[in-house]
Amino acid sequence: MSEARLREEICRTGQSLFARGFAHATAGNISARLDDGWLITPTDACLGLLDPARLAKVGADGVTLSGERPSKTLALHRAIYGADPEARCVIHTHSTHLVASSLAGPWNGEDLLPPLTPYFVMKVGHVPLIPYRRPGDPDAARLVAEAIARFAAKGTPIRAVMLAKLGPNAWHDSPASAMAVLEELEETARVWLLSGRVAGILGDADIDELRRSFGARW
Repeated sequence: MSEARLREEICRTGQSLFARGFAHATAGNISARLDDGWLITPTDACLGLLDPARLAKVGADGVTLSGERPSKTLALHRAIYGADPEARCVIHTHSTHLVASSLAGPWNGEDLLPPLTPYFVMKVGHVPLIPYRRPGDPDAARLVAEAIARFAAKGTPIRAVMLAKLGPNAWHDSPASAMAVLEELEETARVWLLSGRVAGILGDADIDELRRSFGARW
């Protein structure tokens, strides 16, 4: 995908997320990997009002090359790209049901949500809850990179993390695919809360079948 097309896709994705309530006000950011760096939304930008020409372009060394001042979460995005070579787009929002789920605490160990539905297991997978750090804190980048490495070492690579009290970071090979991960994740959090956090979950045999049939990473 050309840089011009990628800029348009980032803005289209931001507008879609904002219009459907996955993002609000100036909360959230989107980035995408380039061959020589990254594109990322400006700091305090509204995802519903992005301008392709004003996206920040950042070089491989982290220096801003053009556009407005990049999001303060740039270090976190760079850590995700560094920890997962397959990541091409990272989306962060403050999605309501996910933030509420983080306030309630993890389901089990560090997993925010249980294996509630087959599509959550297939399309998202494990989502570790990352301890609270203030927005833009470089230590959050370290914690997320460590979580990515930890799950990869167990043979269950992840596509999302949940920053406690803040919101999810989801990533995939394109803006559309990363948005789909985030949507499935927020919907699962909504179902989990609506059930009173007591819904029945998929059993081991069910998950094994999803692994065999669809390559689920759980």
